[in-house]
Amino acid sequence: MTKLTHSFSLSLVAAGLLASTAVAAQSIAIINATVHTSTEQGVLQGASIIMDEGKITAINPEKVAADTIIDAKGQIVTAGFIGTMNQLGLVEVGAVAGSRDGGDDKAGIDFDPSLAFNAHSSLIPYARKGGITRDVITPHGGESIFAGLASVVDLSGEFDSVKQTQVALVVHLGEKSKGSRAMSLQNLIDKLAAHQLKTSKKAKKDDAVPSTEDKVLSKVLAGEMPLLVTASRAADIIELIKVKQQFSLNLVIAGAQDAVVVKEQLAQANVPVIVSSMESLPGSFDSLHASLDNAGKLEKAGVKVLLSLAGDASHNVYQLRFDAGNAVSYGMTQAGALKAITANVADVFGINAGSVAVGKAADLVMWNDDPFDFTSHVTKMFINGEEVSTEARQDKLRKRYTTDSDMPRAYTK
Repeated sequence: MTKLTHSFSLSLVAAGLLASTAVAAQSIAIINATVHTSTEQGVLQGASIIMDEGKITAINPEKVAADTIIDAKGQIVTAGFIGTMNQLGLVEVGAVAGSRDGGDDKAGIDFDPSLAFNAHSSLIPYARKGGITRDVITPHGGESIFAGLASVVDLSGEFDSVKQTQVALVVHLGEKSKGSRAMSLQNLIDKLAAHQLKTSKKAKKDDAVPSTEDKVLSKVLAGEMPLLVTASRAADIIELIKVKQQFSLNLVIAGAQDAVVVKEQLAQANVPVIVSSMESLPGSFDSLHASLDNAGKLEKAGVKVLLSLAGDASHNVYQLRFDAGNAVSYGMTQAGALKAITANVADVFGINAGSVAVGKAADLVMWNDDPFDFTSHVTKMFINGEEVSTEARQDKLRKRYTTDSDMPRAYTK
């Protein structure tokens, strides 16, 4: 190697080292914050949080040392909120079929819609404005009762936003426009029983490599993967509790408008429920007990409650904090409502986030006031320890059409 070539090679190495140093993640400290931890520690006043390498590394250390220090000046800091039961990043415009990827007529147990997740969806920055940093995306399915697999995504907007796949198997039960709900429930029981029998036979004789469906069902039957069932009528919920006990399942029930009727049974069976705090009128004969105070009643009964949005949650998950605020106004505790959109979601779906604790993902949101208040807003947001913008398409449009210019407003630069 000539001296010139050698020198050039060394220059490239040095340049590479400088570049890697420049992009290396920096530690960040937030000081003088009112921290709602969503843990047993409750609310910490004048607290400090250190973030490094995407994780929370210290809370209230004796000495604050970080590359960047942010003075919260008493502002509220919470864990980033976690949405559920929606197709965020899987749909852009509900009325445009080509932009909908959350379901398929042929979808079944092995359907994984996260393969189509669009981290650059215009709905994601809007969701961030509501304090949402992660989301549990769920398929809406097709002709089968088995809708497919849920996944966890972060809302960083990066292409590696899908963080966990196969976090739950989604099943749709309850009322049917054609046929009987009994057949749907029987199909579920038969599928679980058949796989259980198949697994016991395989223990004696090792057959071919298991399919994705086999692997999913094995995890469900082992309690390693939640069985997330949409059901509303109290009688259906009771039957599902029996199925949980029969197969030792990790059962989660979504919808659950009639859950208050059987709240003691749900608490005793340790079955979490995902409910909307804004459903106040029956939408069907399955939801005769829909009420604004259901979340509070379930919490008081000892049921683990997760809050989601009714209706078009994919486009409106931004409003999750307002629903939590309404749950508080109708009887839920402030701490319980916060956990229902943070720690409880993380616990049910195995997400290392949702609370302000050492070792958790550094998904943190700073608020100018009570995050459940309609007039409050996000002042800073961090996902995996990196600050992200909350500017959405709506902000850009407002700026475009209100900026003074010699050109017509629609053409402002």
